[in-house]
Parts: sequence; structure tokens; C-alpha cells
Amino acid sequence: MDITLDKQDSNVASIKVKLNEADYQSKVDEKIKDYSKKAQIKGFRPGKVPQSLVKKMYGKSILVEEINHMVSHAIQDYIRDNELKILGEPIPNQQQIETIDWDNQSDFEFEYTIGLVDDFTVSLDKKVKVTQYDIEVNDKVIDETVDNVRTQFGKMTNPEVSEEGDMLFGTLTQEGSDIVHDTTIDPVDFTKTNTKKFVGKKKGDVISVDLSKLYKEKAQQAAQIGKTEDELEGIDLKFNFEVKNVNRRELAEVNQELFDKTFGPDTVSSEEEFRAKISDTISENYSRETNAWLNKTIQDELIKNTPISLPDDFLKNWLKLSGEGKVTDADIEKEYDIYADQLRWNLISNEISKENEIKPEHEDIKEATRQMIEAQFMGSGLGQMADQMDSFVEHYLQGENGQNYMKMAEQVQQEKVLDLVKDKIEIKSKKVSLDKFKEIVNQ
Repeated sequence: MDITLDKQDSNVASIKVKLNEADYQSKVDEKIKDYSKKAQIKGFRPGKVPQSLVKKMYGKSILVEEINHMVSHAIQDYIRDNELKILGEPIPNQQQIETIDWDNQSDFEFEYTIGLVDDFTVSLDKKVKVTQYDIEVNDKVIDETVDNVRTQFGKMTNPEVSEEGDMLFGTLTQEGSDIVHDTTIDPVDFTKTNTKKFVGKKKGDVISVDLSKLYKEKAQQAAQIGKTEDELEGIDLKFNFEVKNVNRRELAEVNQELFDKTFGPDTVSSEEEFRAKISDTISENYSRETNAWLNKTIQDELIKNTPISLPDDFLKNWLKLSGEGKVTDADIEKEYDIYADQLRWNLISNEISKENEIKPEHEDIKEATRQMIEAQFMGSGLGQMADQMDSFVEHYLQGENGQNYMKMAEQVQQEKVLDLVKDKIEIKSKKVSLDKFKEIVNQ
């Protein structure tokens, strides 16, 4: 067997594998011999099928299978032994494969294209500068959150006449159509002009509505008439809405009942403590968001400062082939830049891990999983369930045939890499309002 590497440029190469009869024939003969012992063919006792018959019936498929097996392992061994840093998977020359005469050839040649990554250096020093945002929890934010909590735990009433902020339940109908659908319309996100249409209405009133003007998203338009987005095609979105009920949520009183519903029994006992607890909760929630944004900023900065040339054409071709016909050229062009940056970050992260011997330890993986599950339970109002947590952690990590464990290991490694990076680069803190932070994130 002869294997050669032909570098077409710095990050694309071809691997050629040449086989002659001596390389594979003994293994093919061995397979045929093994088949003859196991084959169940009418007219022959088990284990007594002539090898000549097995060769005639299955010889070609055995030859193809054995050669493909040999070539695949040879390429993987060559890549490993020569420490080639490949991207994606080797792509076979399909045209060459289609010209093979399996019946008559004894020598074979196979060619695979591979994508390579050039050597690169990651610079981690104070020249890399990023900003960490700390959100100021002012009275305005606390007031808005208190109002949201009061709305969440408020009582639903049904006044005779609607006011701004009320929701209307009713039936959508259309003249000349069999569409009849009960739904609730909440004008909270409508324009001022559209909101006015739903103010001052009572049971029995009919409002002319154009769903395309009320809702920007087609999915919302479809949901209002009990359809899917795909079913909207050809449907006129102008309807009559007959009011059947006005729904108004009255704000809950700021009292001990509200405190207990929000934070649990006897956690806070005064409005001052309630507002302080809300401030702490907001800070905690937004610290996760600001930290996530900091991590993204660090990744973007290192990608920008670490030139890594990628074999773009090779990768696009590999992505298309990997999609098995489900991925189009348009899909790839639309998403490729995002994929390429994520690939660059993975390469940078792996390089940092290698240089600094960063590895996810088993105990770290268990602890990260514990925190994730505890957060899910707390978010669902189930409490920490500490007495069962160890079994939950073990069950999760063993799930999906070990994929959950690998996922958590990768998450822990990423966190360790980012922690190391944060110690080496310059991070400036800046206090901003919640509105300003949202503006920064959505730029």
C-alpha cells in the first residue's frame, strides 16, 4: 500500500492511496473462507458451502467492503501518525470511484480531499481589551418589576367595558369563509392606532380587524385563526371579531400574600425587604446575562485578533455532503459565516486548552451538572431536592449514550478556558442602565 499527501495550498490537500493485489487479496480470501463456514445456502449443509460458490455469489461485495475498510483505516492512521490538523472529514473523489471496474481491476487508487488548518498563535495579554457591563438596578427597574409581579399574581376580572390594557376574548369570522375561531386578543404590543380599536368595547360588539396589521409575525397571524403558518397561503386576513368577554387583570395588593407567592413563605416581611429582594434577584439574573455577553465579547475579540485561514470551499462542500441532501447551497451561504466563526473559536479554545493543559475533571463535570439541575428545579418551583440530587446528576450524565457527559465536559472546559483568558486580558467594568445594556446587545 502506498499513501501520499499532495498539498494543493496551505489548507487544502489530497491524500492518495494505492493498493495492489498483494495488499488485499489474503484478507479477501480469508473473508470468503469465513463466509463459506457461515453461509446458509439451499442444497448445502452449514459449513460445507464451497468457497468457489461463495466467491461467485459474494466475491465482489466482499472485495469492495474489505478495500473500503482498508482505505478508511489507512487514511485515519496516516492523519494521526503525521499529526495533520484536519477540519471536517476527508471527502472521497466520487468521480474516480465511479470509474472503478471491480470485476477486472487488480490495482486500485483512491483520492480524498482534506481541509487543513494552518498553525496559529493565540496572544493573551493586556493588549486584548473588553468591557464588562454591570447593570444598575435603579428604582425605575424595581418599580417595573414590582408591577410585573403584581400583574402576574393579580386577579382576573370581567368588566362590562374594556379599557387600555384589557384583553378581549371573542370569535373571529369572515364573510364568505368557513373560518370560525375563538381567540383572545391582547393589544399590549399593538400600535396606538390599533390599540384604540379595542378600547371602550363590550360583549356583543363587532370589531373589523386586519391580522396582517395587528401582528408582524405570520405565526401569530396563523395562531389567531387556528392555522399553521404554512396554511396561511391564500387566506384573506381581514376578519370580524365579535367580543364575548372583557378580561382585566387587577394588580395584586403589595402585602404579605404577595411576598409569600413571589419568594416563598416568610422570606420577606415588609415592602422594603420585598423591594430589596427584587433588586438582588434582578442583579443575579442580569449578572448571568452580562457574563454571557462578556464571554461572547471575549470570543469575538480573540477571533478578530487571531488570524486563522479556513478552507472555505472545502468546508462548504463538506457541510453540504454531511447534510445528505437536506442542506442547500443557499442554506450554507446564509449560515456559513456564523459556522466559520464558531469553528475558529473552537480552534482557539482547543489551542488554549492544549498550551495550558486545561482538562475537565470528573468532579467539575458533576458540580456543573448539579448546578444546572438545581437551577431548572428552582425555575420550576420544585426547590432544590438536595436528598435526591446525586441520583439526578448520575442519571443525567449517563443519558443519551454518554452524549450528556460529553456535552457537560465541553461546557466545563469552555468555562475553564474563559476563566484563564479573563485573568490574562484587560477587562474594564462599566455601569449602565438596563435599557442601555439591551441597546448594546441588540446593536
